[in-house]
Amino acid sequence: MAIDCLVLGAGQEVGKSCAVVTIGGKRIMFDCGMHMGYLDRRRYPDFSRAAPDGDFTGALDCIVITHFHLDHVGALPYFTEVCGYRGPIYMTFPTKALAPLMLEDYRKVMVERRGEEEQFTAEHIAACMKKVIAVDLKQTVQVDSELQIRAYYAGHVIGAAMFYAKVGDSALVYTGDYNMTPDRHLGAAQIDRLHLDLLITESTYATTVRDSKYTREREFLMAVHKCVAGGGKVLIPTFALGRAQELCMLLDDYWERMNLNVPIYFSAGLTIQANMYYKMLINWTSQKVKETYVTRNPFDFKNVRNFDRSMINSPGPCVLFATPGMISGGFSLEVFKNWAPSEINLVTLPGYCVAGTIGHKLMSGKPTKIDLDKDTQIDVRCQIHQLSFSPHTDAKGIMDLVKFLSPKHVILVHGEKPKMASLKGKIESELGIPCYDPANNENVSVPSTHFVKACASDAFVRSSLSPNFKFSRRIGEYGFSHSGDTEVRPYLQVRDERVAEGIVVIEGNKAAKVIHQDELPNFLRKERHEVKFAYCFPAHSTKKNEEPDHNFTDGLQCSSRQCSLLRALLCELSKEFRQEEIQDFGEYIKVESLHVAVCSTDQCPYRVGDHPLSGRGSMFLCCSWLAGDEQLAWKLISTIKTLDLGLPL
Repeated sequence: MAIDCLVLGAGQEVGKSCAVVTIGGKRIMFDCGMHMGYLDRRRYPDFSRAAPDGDFTGALDCIVITHFHLDHVGALPYFTEVCGYRGPIYMTFPTKALAPLMLEDYRKVMVERRGEEEQFTAEHIAACMKKVIAVDLKQTVQVDSELQIRAYYAGHVIGAAMFYAKVGDSALVYTGDYNMTPDRHLGAAQIDRLHLDLLITESTYATTVRDSKYTREREFLMAVHKCVAGGGKVLIPTFALGRAQELCMLLDDYWERMNLNVPIYFSAGLTIQANMYYKMLINWTSQKVKETYVTRNPFDFKNVRNFDRSMINSPGPCVLFATPGMISGGFSLEVFKNWAPSEINLVTLPGYCVAGTIGHKLMSGKPTKIDLDKDTQIDVRCQIHQLSFSPHTDAKGIMDLVKFLSPKHVILVHGEKPKMASLKGKIESELGIPCYDPANNENVSVPSTHFVKACASDAFVRSSLSPNFKFSRRIGEYGFSHSGDTEVRPYLQVRDERVAEGIVVIEGNKAAKVIHQDELPNFLRKERHEVKFAYCFPAHSTKKNEEPDHNFTDGLQCSSRQCSLLRALLCELSKEFRQEEIQDFGEYIKVESLHVAVCSTDQCPYRVGDHPLSGRGSMFLCCSWLAGDEQLAWKLISTIKTLDLGLPL
């Protein structure tokens, strides 16, 4: 059994997240995004690789969308309404509510620039969203009789979720985008400790460890305050949902504390509608926001107003949040063209910018000119300020999640190639987990877990039951009697011989069966065979012709001389090998598989060579043991040979 991951997007790049995962015979498409840096067919994943015959409904069991950002959901209406996918689509309730707003805003921007060519329509968006099945956090959804999925809180943006998928014994988690630290309006990602074969995680900030949130916020506020104090205008290009609310909360609070009167604007339309949804989805926000909501709605910003296009060239300082982020088009591009030529103005980029966007060009080194198209060139003289207010987790957060979940394998997506390679090496060296960083259209196959159901034999069940007692006598105490002679006190040894392991047998097409090891010869129709060793040698004593000490022989079923020798041997071994379990069985003693008895055969085949102590009246000890206890056996034999048992021989 294996899990196959075909990366159709976000392979060694940030943009158009899309991965088709085959697990237990089921195929799931995780995310269906577009690339914001392209305007041609490259902005969509190559869907033909998921179903060469074009039958996407038959090729996929379901689609899972992690959140409403366009690089995760932007291609969905095109895939369902143009390509023809008709199967189930799953996302959280907030994502289902907010994704249409993002899609429609993008559609309008693209229509303005390129017309309806290769685009989905407003009707396509509406029809697509009717196919969506909304899920709640930690709700286990049974897609079919075998496949189940479950959503976990991811932070990042409101409604974002990590998704767990399980088929049989195989399981994986696809994170989408997530944040391991809380911010002003969202909590940190939360997930159960799961048994995973595979973790597919984003790696946007694969090598970045951010400084404290306080430091970043202070730097941002100082840059904005300095600009407006000098009469300049501040453009904050951001997507309408997520960072816009986070930064508005920060600025609104700062404006109150500093008693500033400079206007803060939202570009009209989408962002105002988004704030309305944030008020409705308050339960998906951070604990601090929920507590504040008891007295006031934190998304009712006191200092934020609507902005109209006619105000672009109005005099005086201001702060403007304009969509879309990354200055990839739309109103933020229109404002940038007007404000960029002035040195007193500021463009602050609060998060990651995809390659190909104007935001990325500004972050890569301040340009003096930007060619928008063959007929338009933008003169850039304004200040450029970049801050990491990204809702993505950093390198430490990724490592913390991988360590917490401890999957058997990790696949990195949604990151830049050299940074992903660095993180891959760190995961493998520090955590010892195999890690992969595939490019777009590459497939990664990893083994998955498969448990075999087996019945148990009656003998194995009985041997596993509690209690399963075995009784034997053991010499464990020794001392001196009133007369000064050695006194040995035998006691009853009780052992619980339950077994915890059996032998799994699979015969032909029959179900697997767990049997006791003693049953194996009969099951194989073979005689039981054990490799045993034996050794016979004379006992050593300096006493002659004395009466035996009856304290050693009371109640024992053997000759007095033999029993006295074994009792003396037990007494000495109990002193020398306190850590071993020495059992008394009357006619022999036992340590593990080693049996020690007085030899009653004059011509014992296990006596090797002539012994100096051999002769009439000599007594021999015969030992036998299994191969597995050879080291222990020779250790005890060597010790016995040195003992002077002090008995009449």
